Amino acid sequence: MHLADRYLDLLAKSVLDELYLENEFRIFYLRRCLLGLELLDPRVYLDVRVHGLWRDYLAGRETGRFVDDDIENVGFPHTMIGRARLDHLRWCLEEVRRLNVAGDLMECGVWRGGAALFMRGFLAAHGISGRRVWLADSFQGPPAPSFPGDEDLSKTVYPVLAASLESVRGTFARYSLLDDQVRFVEGWFRETLPSNNIAELALLRVDGDLYESTRDVLENLYDKVAPGGFVIIDDYRAVKLCGVAVDEFRALRGIEEPLEAIDWTAVYWRKSHAAMASRELGMVRR
Repeated sequence: MHLADRYLDLLAKSVLDELYLENEFRIFYLRRCLLGLELLDPRVYLDVRVHGLWRDYLAGRETGRFVDDDIENVGFPHTMIGRARLDHLRWCLEEVRRLNVAGDLMECGVWRGGAALFMRGFLAAHGISGRRVWLADSFQGPPAPSFPGDEDLSKTVYPVLAASLESVRGTFARYSLLDDQVRFVEGWFRETLPSNNIAELALLRVDGDLYESTRDVLENLYDKVAPGGFVIIDDYRAVKLCGVAVDEFRALRGIEEPLEAIDWTAVYWRKSHAAMASRELGMVRR
């Protein structure tokens, strides 16, 4: 196996916290005990496999699901996207490199920064210096819902979803990946994305959860995705109104490239050269 692949394998395991998952489960178990959900059993510390929830916890971390659907059980990884979505992200990056798709890499809604960190690590592993990784986030959690039916995921309700800019920058620094190829866009999408100075994107990863946030990203950044580039929607099925926002945008823009499933929630599509040519022709005619 090539050294770059070995590095990326290890990086993936690290951002997913697969290397020390038993210790993470022990903390999860202690939390349950402190909440009075079960009595402390010292055997769990010696072998977490004796606990009835270990297999569920392990499976949940593979798929990016929470045990008991409790968002406070998200644990301590740098990303909560799970193995399937991270492996797919790696495949997209390999395709971008193989076909030399033009543009930078971007994630909108970064939480603790693990997925974007992996993108920067991918560039480092392959000695790619001509692309940047952009991280757009409020760095104070999702906004309060403004669209009817959106769930309130704001910091006051779910403080675990709020990761500060300083903490994300610190994580990049600990991996020796904080440099001028990493750019942070801090603030609400509706305020920061309309005036962004991003020229072109080879990959756009959308993880805004809410209807408004998802539409803000697509409306302001989709036209910057290059032919052959990828658009990844993290919460298409997990958050109903995220899927609604995507479907409405695709219908409005006449996007015909099929949505491809990544796992139980995430989807992606790839912008075709034909679609770009058709749009450019329509702009000329207008």
